[in-house]
Amino acid sequence: MNRAEREAAARRIMEQVPPPVPPDLYGEVVRRGARSLRRRTLARRLMWLLLCAASVAFLVWAMMARPWVEPPSQTTPPYTGW
Repeated sequence: MNRAEREAAARRIMEQVPPPVPPDLYGEVVRRGARSLRRRTLARRLMWLLLCAASVAFLVWAMMARPWVEPPSQTTPPYTGW
């Protein structure tokens, strides 16, 4: 199929009358869209809640474990009584 044939086929398709849309299709699409929007909103809120809970858990762990502090030396006991 060369370019002219493809263009002619495309013109024939575009000149055809589009098929009629069922009358109840709009209501169904709106209902599905609203349901999809509710699910997306719920998922977004759950992800924010999970992120906040993980942040709080990390902060509590960091304050209790203090990973930035050097651990005390275990190799040499402290010598007192000079």
